Amino acid sequence: MTDYSRSFGGAALGARLRRASERIDRDGTRVYAAQGIEFEQRWYGILRQLVEHDRPMAVGEIAAILRITHASVSEASRSMEKSGLVESATAPEDGRRRLLRLTAAGQALAAELTPLWNAFSDAAVELNAEAGDLVDLLDRLDDALDRRSMFDRILSKISLDPKTADDE
Repeated sequence: MTDYSRSFGGAALGARLRRASERIDRDGTRVYAAQGIEFEQRWYGILRQLVEHDRPMAVGEIAAILRITHASVSEASRSMEKSGLVESATAPEDGRRRLLRLTAAGQALAAELTPLWNAFSDAAVELNAEAGDLVDLLDRLDDALDRRSMFDRILSKISLDPKTADDE
């Protein structure tokens, strides 16, 4: 059977990146389940930031560090709250900001997961080397997108007024 996305080469870049991400996340989820640990892949970045900084952090601050959307961090952190891993409170200096901090259960889980995360890191380094230093290529992709967004690249190929596109 033909690999539909692969057959499109660079034209299917987004689909291929999503597929690789889903495969890696799915395997990570399987590892946690095999170890009897209830943990969602989307929690990892938030938990790591809270562990590494060892202080309450704003949702927006975590989003900026991870370079993901505020909405993604907010949604994942609400799930983490329901699981008892983090608590949130309104920032005293700005009522619009929500500060997250690890609970005792979150700290215990992070400590329990550290050896497992080391195995994840070792496997990722191995996979990256086998793939020919994909991380370097991803850095170059990020740099190219920083120079010119996909949005701008697409608009240059079609007759669409950017102001009209932003309004939709």
